[in-house]
Amino acid sequence: METLRIAFIYDVIYPWVKGGVEKRIHELAKRLAEKHEVHVYGYRLWGKETEIERGRIHYHGIVRIDPKALYAGSRRSILPPLLHSFGLIPALKGERFDVIDCQASPYLPALSLKVLDVKNVFITWHEFWGNYWLDYLGKVGLVGKTIESSLFAFERHLAVSQKTKMDLQNAGLRKPVHLVPNGVALREIRSVKPSPLESDFLFVGRIIPEKGVDFLLRSLALLKRRFPDFRAIIVGDGPERRKLERLARELGISDNITFTGFLKDYRDVIALMKASKVFAFPSRREGFGIVVLEAMASGLPIVTVNHPMNASMHLVENGKTGFVTSLSEKEFSSALLRAYEGWKKLGRTAEKKAENYDWDEIVKALLSVYRGG
Repeated sequence: METLRIAFIYDVIYPWVKGGVEKRIHELAKRLAEKHEVHVYGYRLWGKETEIERGRIHYHGIVRIDPKALYAGSRRSILPPLLHSFGLIPALKGERFDVIDCQASPYLPALSLKVLDVKNVFITWHEFWGNYWLDYLGKVGLVGKTIESSLFAFERHLAVSQKTKMDLQNAGLRKPVHLVPNGVALREIRSVKPSPLESDFLFVGRIIPEKGVDFLLRSLALLKRRFPDFRAIIVGDGPERRKLERLARELGISDNITFTGFLKDYRDVIALMKASKVFAFPSRREGFGIVVLEAMASGLPIVTVNHPMNASMHLVENGKTGFVTSLSEKEFSSALLRAYEGWKKLGRTAEKKAENYDWDEIVKALLSVYRGG
Protein backbone atom coordinates (compact mmCIF):
# COMPACT_ATOMS: atom_id res chain seq x y z
CA MET A 1 0.00 0.00 0.00
CA GLU A 2 1.23 3.50 -0.87
CA THR A 3 2.26 5.94 1.81
CA LEU A 4 -0.25 8.73 2.29
CA ARG A 5 0.41 12.32 3.26
CA ILE A 6 -2.37 13.18 5.73
CA ALA A 7 -3.31 16.42 7.48
CA PHE A 8 -5.70 16.78 10.41
CA ILE A 9 -7.17 20.23 10.98
CA TYR A 10 -8.68 21.24 14.30
CA ASP A 11 -8.09 24.21 16.54
CA VAL A 12 -7.02 22.61 19.85
CA ILE A 13 -4.43 19.86 20.04
CA TYR A 14 -3.89 16.93 22.42
CA PRO A 15 -2.16 16.63 24.87
CA TRP A 16 -2.01 20.40 25.51
CA VAL A 17 -5.82 20.43 25.61
CA LYS A 18 -7.71 17.24 26.34
CA GLY A 19 -11.17 16.53 24.99
CA GLY A 20 -12.94 13.97 22.83
CA VAL A 21 -12.10 15.45 19.43
CA GLU A 22 -8.50 16.10 20.42
CA LYS A 23 -8.19 12.53 21.68
CA ARG A 24 -9.60 11.06 18.46
CA ILE A 25 -7.11 12.95 16.30
CA HIS A 26 -4.23 11.98 18.60
CA GLU A 27 -5.08 8.27 18.65
CA LEU A 28 -5.62 8.11 14.90
CA ALA A 29 -2.57 10.22 14.08
CA LYS A 30 -0.12 8.20 16.16
CA ARG A 31 -1.26 4.95 14.54
CA LEU A 32 -1.30 6.41 11.03
CA ALA A 33 2.18 7.88 11.58
CA GLU A 34 3.64 4.37 11.84
CA LYS A 35 3.32 4.03 8.04
CA HIS A 36 2.20 7.41 6.74
CA GLU A 37 3.25 11.07 6.94
CA VAL A 38 0.90 12.84 9.35
CA HIS A 39 0.52 16.55 10.05
CA VAL A 40 -1.74 18.31 12.58
CA TYR A 41 -2.64 21.99 12.16
CA GLY A 42 -3.99 23.84 15.19
CA TYR A 43 -3.20 26.41 17.85
CA ARG A 44 0.41 26.77 18.99
CA LEU A 45 -0.06 25.66 22.58
CA TRP A 46 3.61 24.87 23.19
CA GLY A 47 6.77 27.06 23.09
CA LYS A 48 8.18 29.41 20.47
CA GLU A 49 8.57 26.94 17.61
CA THR A 50 5.87 27.15 14.96
CA GLU A 51 6.47 23.50 13.99
CA ILE A 52 7.45 20.57 16.19
CA GLU A 53 7.60 16.81 15.77
CA ARG A 54 6.51 14.34 18.45
CA GLY A 55 6.06 10.63 17.94
CA ARG A 56 6.58 11.02 14.15
CA ILE A 57 3.62 13.45 14.00
CA HIS A 58 4.30 16.93 12.60
CA TYR A 59 2.50 19.64 14.59
CA HIS A 60 1.94 23.07 13.05
CA GLY A 61 1.10 25.93 15.41
CA ILE A 62 -0.89 28.36 13.28
CA VAL A 63 -1.45 30.98 15.97
CA ARG A 64 -0.26 31.24 19.57
CA ILE A 65 -3.22 30.84 21.96
CA ASP A 66 -3.27 30.66 25.75
CA PRO A 67 -5.59 27.76 26.70
CA LYS A 68 -7.25 30.10 29.21
CA ALA A 69 -8.45 32.22 26.27
CA LEU A 70 -10.41 29.36 24.71
CA TYR A 71 -13.55 30.28 26.64
CA ALA A 72 -15.47 33.53 26.96
CA GLY A 73 -17.45 32.81 30.11
CA SER A 74 -18.87 29.31 29.76
CA ARG A 75 -18.80 29.30 25.94
CA ARG A 76 -15.99 28.85 23.47
CA SER A 77 -14.58 32.18 22.28
CA ILE A 78 -14.96 33.03 18.58
CA LEU A 79 -11.65 34.95 18.23
CA PRO A 80 -9.18 32.01 18.49
CA PRO A 81 -10.81 29.90 15.72
CA LEU A 82 -11.13 33.02 13.58
CA LEU A 83 -7.39 33.70 13.89
CA HIS A 84 -6.65 30.03 13.27
CA SER A 85 -8.75 30.05 10.10
CA PHE A 86 -7.03 33.12 8.65
CA GLY A 87 -3.63 31.63 9.52
CA LEU A 88 -4.42 28.37 7.75
CA ILE A 89 -4.57 30.08 4.36
CA PRO A 90 -0.85 30.96 4.11
CA ALA A 91 0.16 27.82 6.04
CA LEU A 92 -1.54 25.44 3.59
CA LYS A 93 -0.97 27.40 0.39
CA GLY A 94 1.21 25.30 -1.89
CA GLU A 95 1.00 22.20 0.34
CA ARG A 96 -0.10 18.92 -1.24
CA PHE A 97 -1.84 16.27 0.85
CA ASP A 98 -3.45 13.01 -0.21
CA VAL A 99 -6.04 13.51 2.55
CA ILE A 100 -7.09 16.52 4.62
CA ASP A 101 -9.30 15.48 7.53
CA CYS A 102 -10.92 18.70 8.73
CA GLN A 103 -13.15 18.62 11.79
CA ALA A 104 -16.48 20.29 11.06
CA SER A 105 -16.60 22.43 14.19
CA PRO A 106 -15.62 25.25 14.57
CA TYR A 107 -16.54 25.51 10.85
CA LEU A 108 -14.31 28.48 9.97
CA PRO A 109 -11.17 26.40 9.19
CA ALA A 110 -13.20 24.40 6.65
CA LEU A 111 -14.19 27.65 4.96
CA SER A 112 -10.48 28.49 4.66
CA LEU A 113 -10.05 25.26 2.70
CA LYS A 114 -12.81 26.44 0.37
CA VAL A 115 -10.95 29.70 -0.19
CA LEU A 116 -7.84 27.69 -1.09
CA ASP A 117 -9.89 25.33 -3.28
CA VAL A 118 -8.15 22.38 -1.61
CA LYS A 119 -8.98 18.90 -2.90
CA ASN A 120 -9.23 15.56 -1.08
CA VAL A 121 -10.95 17.09 1.95
CA PHE A 122 -12.97 14.96 4.38
CA ILE A 123 -15.21 16.84 6.81
CA THR A 124 -15.46 14.91 10.08
CA TRP A 125 -18.69 15.62 11.96
CA HIS A 126 -18.63 15.02 15.72
CA GLU A 127 -22.13 16.40 16.09
CA PHE A 128 -24.64 18.40 14.07
CA TRP A 129 -26.45 21.27 15.76
CA GLY A 130 -29.02 22.38 13.20
CA ASN A 131 -31.88 24.09 15.05
CA TYR A 132 -30.05 23.72 18.35
CA TRP A 133 -28.15 26.85 17.31
CA LEU A 134 -31.32 28.85 18.02
CA ASP A 135 -31.60 27.39 21.53
CA TYR A 136 -27.92 28.11 22.15
CA LEU A 137 -27.69 31.68 20.84
CA GLY A 138 -31.23 32.81 20.04
CA LYS A 139 -31.63 34.71 16.76
CA VAL A 140 -27.86 35.09 16.46
CA GLY A 141 -27.78 31.30 16.14
CA LEU A 142 -29.05 31.68 12.56
CA VAL A 143 -25.50 32.68 11.63
CA GLY A 144 -24.06 29.53 13.16
CA LYS A 145 -26.74 27.38 11.57
CA THR A 146 -26.03 28.88 8.13
CA ILE A 147 -22.25 28.46 8.43
CA GLU A 148 -22.68 24.88 9.67
CA SER A 149 -24.89 23.88 6.74
CA SER A 150 -22.48 25.56 4.27
CA LEU A 151 -20.10 22.64 4.91
CA PHE A 152 -22.54 20.44 3.00
CA ALA A 153 -20.83 21.81 -0.13
CA PHE A 154 -17.86 19.50 0.51
CA GLU A 155 -17.96 16.17 -1.29
CA ARG A 156 -16.63 13.82 1.41
CA HIS A 157 -18.04 13.45 4.91
CA LEU A 158 -17.33 11.33 7.99
CA ALA A 159 -19.53 10.95 11.09
CA VAL A 160 -18.32 9.59 14.41
CA SER A 161 -21.74 8.30 15.48
CA GLN A 162 -24.85 6.87 13.88
CA LYS A 163 -26.85 9.69 15.49
CA THR A 164 -24.73 12.37 13.81
CA LYS A 165 -24.93 10.57 10.48
CA MET A 166 -28.72 10.48 10.69
CA ASP A 167 -28.85 14.13 11.80
CA LEU A 168 -26.84 15.14 8.73
CA GLN A 169 -29.02 13.15 6.36
CA ASN A 170 -32.21 14.46 7.97
CA ALA A 171 -30.86 18.01 7.55
CA GLY A 172 -30.54 17.50 3.80
CA LEU A 173 -26.96 16.31 3.23
CA ARG A 174 -27.30 14.10 0.17
CA LYS A 175 -23.65 13.14 -0.23
CA PRO A 176 -22.38 9.86 1.25
CA VAL A 177 -21.57 10.00 4.97
CA HIS A 178 -19.11 7.34 6.17
CA LEU A 179 -19.47 6.16 9.76
CA VAL A 180 -16.08 5.86 11.50
CA PRO A 181 -16.65 5.87 15.27
CA ASN A 182 -14.32 6.87 18.05
CA GLY A 183 -12.49 4.21 19.99
CA VAL A 184 -10.44 3.26 23.02
CA ALA A 185 -6.84 2.18 23.54
CA LEU A 186 -7.63 -1.22 25.02
CA ARG A 187 -4.05 -2.38 25.56
CA GLU A 188 -3.09 0.81 27.37
CA ILE A 189 -6.20 0.79 29.54
CA ARG A 190 -5.60 -2.82 30.54
CA SER A 191 -2.02 -2.00 31.57
CA VAL A 192 -3.09 0.67 34.11
CA LYS A 193 -3.39 -0.23 37.78
CA PRO A 194 -6.22 1.17 39.93
CA SER A 195 -5.59 4.40 41.80
CA PRO A 196 -5.33 4.28 45.61
CA LEU A 197 -7.98 7.04 45.58
CA GLU A 198 -11.18 4.98 45.46
CA SER A 199 -14.66 6.30 44.76
CA ASP A 200 -18.21 5.09 44.34
CA PHE A 201 -19.13 7.56 41.59
CA LEU A 202 -16.86 9.25 39.07
CA PHE A 203 -17.34 12.06 36.56
CA VAL A 204 -14.72 13.05 33.98
CA GLY A 205 -15.15 16.00 31.62
CA ARG A 206 -14.94 19.72 31.04
CA ILE A 207 -16.66 21.71 33.75
CA ILE A 208 -19.10 23.56 31.50
CA PRO A 209 -22.91 23.84 31.76
CA GLU A 210 -23.69 21.25 29.07
CA LYS A 211 -21.93 18.50 31.03
CA GLY A 212 -24.58 18.68 33.74
CA VAL A 213 -22.33 18.54 36.79
CA ASP A 214 -24.80 20.74 38.70
CA PHE A 215 -27.50 18.15 37.92
CA LEU A 216 -25.14 15.41 39.14
CA LEU A 217 -24.48 17.20 42.43
CA ARG A 218 -28.19 17.65 43.12
CA SER A 219 -28.75 13.98 42.28
CA LEU A 220 -25.99 12.99 44.70
CA ALA A 221 -27.58 15.17 47.38
CA LEU A 222 -30.75 13.11 47.01
CA LEU A 223 -28.70 9.92 47.11
CA LYS A 224 -27.08 10.89 50.40
CA ARG A 225 -30.35 10.23 52.22
CA ARG A 226 -30.00 6.52 51.39
CA PHE A 227 -26.19 6.33 51.06
CA PRO A 228 -24.74 8.92 53.49
CA ASP A 229 -21.09 7.88 53.16
CA PHE A 230 -20.78 7.75 49.37
CA ARG A 231 -17.57 8.99 47.75
CA ALA A 232 -17.63 10.86 44.44
CA ILE A 233 -14.82 12.33 42.35
CA ILE A 234 -15.20 15.10 39.78
CA VAL A 235 -12.27 15.15 37.32
CA GLY A 236 -11.87 18.16 35.07
CA ASP A 237 -11.73 21.91 35.02
CA GLY A 238 -13.56 24.78 33.40
CA PRO A 239 -15.44 28.02 33.97
CA GLU A 240 -18.11 26.39 36.17
CA ARG A 241 -15.79 24.78 38.70
CA ARG A 242 -15.92 27.37 41.52
CA LYS A 243 -19.68 27.70 41.23
CA LEU A 244 -20.04 23.92 41.48
CA GLU A 245 -17.75 23.67 44.49
CA ARG A 246 -19.95 26.28 46.16
CA LEU A 247 -23.08 24.31 45.17
CA ALA A 248 -21.64 21.16 46.76
CA ARG A 249 -21.21 23.06 50.03
CA GLU A 250 -24.74 24.46 49.83
CA LEU A 251 -26.14 20.95 49.24
CA GLY A 252 -24.24 19.58 52.23
CA ILE A 253 -22.22 17.07 50.23
CA SER A 254 -18.82 18.78 50.01
CA ASP A 255 -17.32 16.18 52.37
CA ASN A 256 -18.44 13.46 49.98
CA ILE A 257 -17.02 15.11 46.84
CA THR A 258 -13.45 15.51 45.62
CA PHE A 259 -12.75 17.96 42.78
CA THR A 260 -9.38 16.94 41.34
CA GLY A 261 -9.15 19.58 38.64
CA PHE A 262 -7.52 18.80 35.30
CA LEU A 263 -5.27 15.72 35.25
CA LYS A 264 -2.39 15.97 32.77
CA ASP A 265 -1.64 12.25 32.67
CA TYR A 266 -4.24 10.16 30.83
CA ARG A 267 -3.20 7.10 32.83
CA ASP A 268 -4.13 8.89 36.05
CA VAL A 269 -7.69 9.30 34.72
CA ILE A 270 -7.89 5.62 33.80
CA ALA A 271 -6.48 4.68 37.21
CA LEU A 272 -9.30 6.62 38.88
CA MET A 273 -11.84 4.85 36.65
CA LYS A 274 -10.44 1.50 37.73
CA ALA A 275 -10.74 2.54 41.37
CA SER A 276 -14.37 3.56 41.02
CA LYS A 277 -17.63 1.64 40.72
CA VAL A 278 -19.98 3.79 38.60
CA PHE A 279 -19.36 6.39 35.89
CA ALA A 280 -21.87 9.23 36.21
CA PHE A 281 -22.21 11.23 33.00
CA PRO A 282 -25.29 13.48 32.78
CA SER A 283 -24.07 15.39 29.71
CA ARG A 284 -26.81 17.07 27.70
CA ARG A 285 -24.63 17.58 24.64
CA GLU A 286 -22.15 14.96 23.50
CA GLY A 287 -21.09 14.25 19.94
CA PHE A 288 -19.91 10.76 20.88
CA GLY A 289 -18.53 10.32 24.38
CA ILE A 290 -15.04 8.78 24.20
CA VAL A 291 -14.76 9.11 27.97
CA VAL A 292 -17.83 6.85 28.28
CA LEU A 293 -16.10 4.16 26.21
CA GLU A 294 -12.96 4.53 28.33
CA ALA A 295 -15.02 4.06 31.50
CA MET A 296 -16.69 0.99 29.98
CA ALA A 297 -13.31 -0.43 29.00
CA SER A 298 -12.23 0.12 32.62
CA GLY A 299 -15.12 -2.05 33.80
CA LEU A 300 -17.58 0.64 34.89
CA PRO A 301 -21.32 0.77 34.30
CA ILE A 302 -22.54 4.10 32.93
CA VAL A 303 -25.40 6.28 34.13
CA THR A 304 -26.30 8.99 31.62
CA VAL A 305 -29.32 10.97 30.46
CA ASN A 306 -31.75 10.79 27.57
CA HIS A 307 -31.35 14.03 25.65
CA PRO A 308 -31.57 14.68 21.88
CA MET A 309 -28.04 16.14 21.81
CA ASN A 310 -26.41 13.40 23.92
CA ALA A 311 -24.97 10.80 21.53
CA SER A 312 -23.19 8.99 24.38
CA MET A 313 -26.50 7.52 25.55
CA HIS A 314 -26.44 5.30 22.46
CA LEU A 315 -23.32 3.56 23.80
CA VAL A 316 -25.29 2.35 26.84
CA GLU A 317 -27.54 -0.69 26.80
CA ASN A 318 -30.13 0.23 29.41
CA GLY A 319 -30.07 -2.30 32.25
CA LYS A 320 -27.11 -4.22 30.76
CA THR A 321 -24.15 -1.83 30.69
CA GLY A 322 -25.71 0.91 32.79
CA PHE A 323 -28.78 3.12 32.77
CA VAL A 324 -30.19 5.95 30.66
CA THR A 325 -32.59 8.18 32.59
CA SER A 326 -34.74 11.21 31.94
CA LEU A 327 -33.56 14.65 33.08
CA SER A 328 -34.97 13.95 36.52
CA GLU A 329 -32.59 14.23 39.46
CA LYS A 330 -34.70 11.73 41.41
CA GLU A 331 -34.56 9.19 38.58
CA PHE A 332 -30.84 9.78 38.01
CA SER A 333 -30.17 9.37 41.73
CA SER A 334 -32.05 6.05 41.79
CA ALA A 335 -30.13 4.85 38.72
CA LEU A 336 -26.83 5.71 40.39
CA LEU A 337 -27.78 3.54 43.36
CA ARG A 338 -28.95 0.65 41.13
CA ALA A 339 -25.71 0.82 39.15
CA TYR A 340 -23.70 0.86 42.39
CA GLU A 341 -25.52 -2.20 43.73
CA GLY A 342 -24.96 -4.17 40.50
CA TRP A 343 -21.68 -2.62 39.35
CA LYS A 344 -19.68 -5.84 39.00
CA LYS A 345 -22.08 -7.56 36.58
CA LEU A 346 -22.94 -4.37 34.70
CA GLY A 347 -19.26 -3.43 34.51
CA ARG A 348 -18.22 -6.79 33.05
CA THR A 349 -20.82 -6.44 30.30
CA ALA A 350 -19.74 -2.85 29.63
CA GLU A 351 -16.09 -3.90 29.37
CA LYS A 352 -17.00 -6.61 26.87
CA LYS A 353 -18.90 -4.13 24.69
CA ALA A 354 -15.98 -1.70 24.67
CA GLU A 355 -13.85 -4.34 22.95
CA ASN A 356 -15.72 -3.52 19.70
CA TYR A 357 -14.14 -0.05 19.66
CA ASP A 358 -10.40 -0.68 19.71
CA TRP A 359 -8.49 2.18 18.01
CA ASP A 360 -6.36 -0.30 16.06
CA GLU A 361 -9.47 -1.49 14.23
CA ILE A 362 -10.93 2.01 13.87
CA VAL A 363 -7.82 3.24 12.02
CA LYS A 364 -8.12 0.39 9.50
CA ALA A 365 -11.69 1.44 8.75
CA LEU A 366 -10.60 5.06 8.39
CA LEU A 367 -7.84 4.20 5.91
CA SER A 368 -10.35 2.22 3.86
CA VAL A 369 -12.55 5.32 3.63
CA TYR A 370 -9.61 7.57 2.80
CA ARG A 371 -8.67 5.25 -0.05
CA GLY A 372 -12.19 5.05 -1.35
CA GLY A 373 -12.88 1.50 -0.14
